[in-house]
Amino acid sequence: MLKKQRLFTPGPTPLLPAAMAAMAQSEVHHRTADFRAAYKQVLEDLHYFYGTTNDVFLFTSSGTGAMEAAVSNLFSPGDAVLVAQAGKFGERWTEIAKAFGLSTDIVEAPYGEPVMADAVRAKLGSRKYAGLLFQASETSTGVAHDVQAFAAAAAEHGALSIVDAITGLGVMPIDVDGWGLDVVIGGSQKSLAIPPGLAFASVSARALEQSKKAALPRFYFSYAREKKAADKGDASWTPSTALILALAQSLKFVRELGRETLIANAAFLAEATRAAVQAMGLQLFAKSSPSSAVTAVCSPEGVDSRVIIRALRDRFNLIVANGQGSMEGKLFRLAHLGYYDYPELAGSIAALELVMNSIGHKVELGAGVRAAQQVAAARL
Repeated sequence: MLKKQRLFTPGPTPLLPAAMAAMAQSEVHHRTADFRAAYKQVLEDLHYFYGTTNDVFLFTSSGTGAMEAAVSNLFSPGDAVLVAQAGKFGERWTEIAKAFGLSTDIVEAPYGEPVMADAVRAKLGSRKYAGLLFQASETSTGVAHDVQAFAAAAAEHGALSIVDAITGLGVMPIDVDGWGLDVVIGGSQKSLAIPPGLAFASVSARALEQSKKAALPRFYFSYAREKKAADKGDASWTPSTALILALAQSLKFVRELGRETLIANAAFLAEATRAAVQAMGLQLFAKSSPSSAVTAVCSPEGVDSRVIIRALRDRFNLIVANGQGSMEGKLFRLAHLGYYDYPELAGSIAALELVMNSIGHKVELGAGVRAAQQVAAARL
């Protein structure tokens, strides 16, 4: 049986063909007028993708690099920051803040649940915090946070709002300017459907002003250096020319499709997936505030999720993600962000039905597909 590999992981995600074609033609020097014109256009199109008038900086790094940049550019040794932590990536914020010597407090929720805005607001009122660090979409658990409420709480208490939206951008509504978000971080291998290696950050005027006073060390990840270069349509350091040319095509695709359509597509696929897996007798891990980026599904009692993941790969070449940290082996995750469509989803659900039957979790064939179809019938 012919088996095409299909990624259903929350990064890397399926690649946009036009972007891959652009990468194949990337023999270009980065200090030329042609490349500078392409780079300047990418920065302009990132403003559309974000929906912001704030500066947007681009780094050749993973998204974690932009997370580190936010900490190193905005704070001074000993500053107090609050982390809203509900999974592995919230824990990453905590690790970065502590690595830079910040006084780091945590307001947390158990894996599978969101941190509540009221808890964030109460904690912010307990002492003077310089910043609030959080995820829009906690990829490790499939939970979405109330970004607007978090931003309002931070503003109320004079803290910078810094959001890891790496799997939130292009997936959920995020009104960067309207909600007063100070730093919003994204990555190339998510909704923008190109390989890993680029990170971006929208940075408010307030955050840029704060960066001039902040005393933590920074060199490669410097907002001041990036702004000086970006204002001339240039990159501070040697950029990944291939990825930037791919990004140009991806952002062109997003403009043509429409940012709102991209977000709605992820929401539709997530809704259909949740309906399908529940019709198969499986439990959702994130019940109260599920993200549209990825659906986390609990493995049946007594079944290691790696068995399901391995069977999907071996029988259908369909790649899904395991749980992370303490949830490894307990759940599997199917992604919806970026270059996915309904037929791909329906095929993955049909494959999952066969796998579940093969491991002893009996499913009526077609039950999950039918549930997804019912959602599609109301939407398409």
